[in-house]
Amino acid sequence: MQKKLLARWALYLLVILILLVLAALLSLAVGEITIRLSDIPAVFRAKEGMEYVILTKLRIPRIVLAIAIGGSLSLAGTLLQGIYRNPLVEPYTMGISGGGAFGVAICIVLGLHLRWGSYLLPVFGFLGALATIFMVYTLGTRKSRGLSINRMLLIGVMISFIASSGMLFLMALSSTESLHSIIFWTMGSLNEPNTGLIGLVLVISILGLLVSYGYVTPLNALRLGETKAQHLGINTSYTIKVLFVVASVITGVSVAVAGVIGFVGLVIPHLMRRIVGTDYRILLISSFFGGAVFMMLSDLLARTLIAPNELPIGVITGIVGGVMFIVALSSMYSKTES
Repeated sequence: MQKKLLARWALYLLVILILLVLAALLSLAVGEITIRLSDIPAVFRAKEGMEYVILTKLRIPRIVLAIAIGGSLSLAGTLLQGIYRNPLVEPYTMGISGGGAFGVAICIVLGLHLRWGSYLLPVFGFLGALATIFMVYTLGTRKSRGLSINRMLLIGVMISFIASSGMLFLMALSSTESLHSIIFWTMGSLNEPNTGLIGLVLVISILGLLVSYGYVTPLNALRLGETKAQHLGINTSYTIKVLFVVASVITGVSVAVAGVIGFVGLVIPHLMRRIVGTDYRILLISSFFGGAVFMMLSDLLARTLIAPNELPIGVITGIVGGVMFIVALSSMYSKTES
């Protein structure tokens, strides 16, 4: 039985990795200027020309960033849904994305990025997300009452509303130029020229996957509820704290670099559960790579639908992810009723 399960998981991972490679090759070849896959090796050997610049300066960095951001957001959604045992929980619901967006909005309105450099945008985004993490964690783990999952969830939702209202307040006070910058940033983009920053996001996303995978047994136990997990010898309080911090950090870094990109952390974990099952030994990895595939394909659509102009990637993930989620839910409930 165990061998059959492992063989099935290996097949799932192989299919997802094949889809990942195909999505990367498609992203390399397709764009405003199409480059045939058969010509790509020659382009890299020549190391010159416009096509070489397009591949090395534009498309490859976007592919790497799409893998890191998509994987991080999907992994964070999987962890948060496992912690709270709530299928509607995602980084945006917890206020982490909203906090990051609020931090960037403050930077733009004050004009700090114009005085000191555009690198301050991701810095303020991460600080905003970090402040949200601190508030949710502190208010949800008061010593007098201990850890409360429901309280943390409610606090996160309220902070999300507060951050959104703060954003609207800043937008009402900002100039036309600042308003345009805030709106464009909050819709998300993978157009990040800093390769060092892209590498940092990739490393953090992989570290997040490795750390969270060390907690697959507690996550599987939490599916039974906190009380039963404690009876099985799981330190639920410590596990929830660690996984909440991991999910929050990888989300904060993603939001700081790429802006607010919704639905990835909600839709992909649901789809992966339906395909590979609920065992976190396979779910964490499949969600990470599934999110990477979804983000690459969404970025491809964002770059090509109205070329030479580019759509914000948050528009694509919202529309496509929302439709996929509705279809999946409709299919699930129709099977239940029949």
